[in-house]
Amino acid sequence: MPNTHDYASAGVSIDAGDALVSEIKKITRAQKSPYLMGGIGGFGGLFALPPGYREPILVASTDGVGTKLKIAFSTGIHDTIGWDLVAMSVNDILVCGAKPLFFLDYFATGKLEVATAAKVVQGIYDACSSCNVVLLGGETAELPGFYQPEEYDLAGFAVGVVDRCNLPDTARVCAKDVVIALPSSGLHSNGYSLARKMILDVLGLSIDAPWDASGRTVGQELLTPTRIYVNQVVPLIEDGLIQSMVHVTGGGLIENPPRSVPPGLGMDLEPSAWPVPEIFGRIQDAGVTPLEMARTFNCGLGFLMVVHPGDESAVCARLNAMGETFHRVGTISTRPGDDRSTRLDWT
Repeated sequence: MPNTHDYASAGVSIDAGDALVSEIKKITRAQKSPYLMGGIGGFGGLFALPPGYREPILVASTDGVGTKLKIAFSTGIHDTIGWDLVAMSVNDILVCGAKPLFFLDYFATGKLEVATAAKVVQGIYDACSSCNVVLLGGETAELPGFYQPEEYDLAGFAVGVVDRCNLPDTARVCAKDVVIALPSSGLHSNGYSLARKMILDVLGLSIDAPWDASGRTVGQELLTPTRIYVNQVVPLIEDGLIQSMVHVTGGGLIENPPRSVPPGLGMDLEPSAWPVPEIFGRIQDAGVTPLEMARTFNCGLGFLMVVHPGDESAVCARLNAMGETFHRVGTISTRPGDDRSTRLDWT
């Protein structure tokens, strides 16, 4: 009689997948929304569009967390990387003026470790809960031989809504507008290939070495979660106080700001206007030029808002009332022709 085989013998555990779904249902059972229809486990997630929008526009974004995953693998800390996944996408659609509604995730690995995956999903759920976003569903893929042992990959998908009248329009940006910034928590989720090289290879620090006097390790510093700016920014958008915005991700302070201004205008940023977290100084001192720092990292600024001078005091008052730290970091000025370049005296 020939040998019989099953999916498990090929490296895919249906039982592990079912166990993870059960864990996810436990994690998400507390979430409530009048617009959520059904729950986790169906072929698709159902979400009713909230009322009150005259001309609702749906905004969608997808992203990952890049080689920050390598730090999670090295440290065995998996409960914050899901937060990063949510932050990268919801901050992106926020730039379009959208209030995020729901989120989906994709988790792929060679061999499904239920405990690890559950920690990742818990981080995703915690991030969604922090900004009133529904974790609508996701996909778990077990791909034997495709990933290194104990490694996985992540992708996230956020959908939000904005009234057409609240869509940011770069045509409304004017010379002498001011740039107000919300600080980052550190590297966020960009530039990790360079950061890992400089900190672990050039500086020779081990992942479990002490980072500072607080007792945090290098790995813990590198895993500092990306900030989510939804709660601070959505009220300002709805009050019409912001003309355009920048989520400072890949491309740093050089490549991202031109996306928020029309041709012939650009941002003049003044580095002395904000405190730069220690990690950026260590990376630069290890041998990265100021220009490369500014075009790779956020350098301490996670989100930028372009505001008319007449609205500056109202924006500052609202942020103060929220207890939010912010900095006036620059202004908008004219450029020749179609130039939109950022001017940054990073010396």
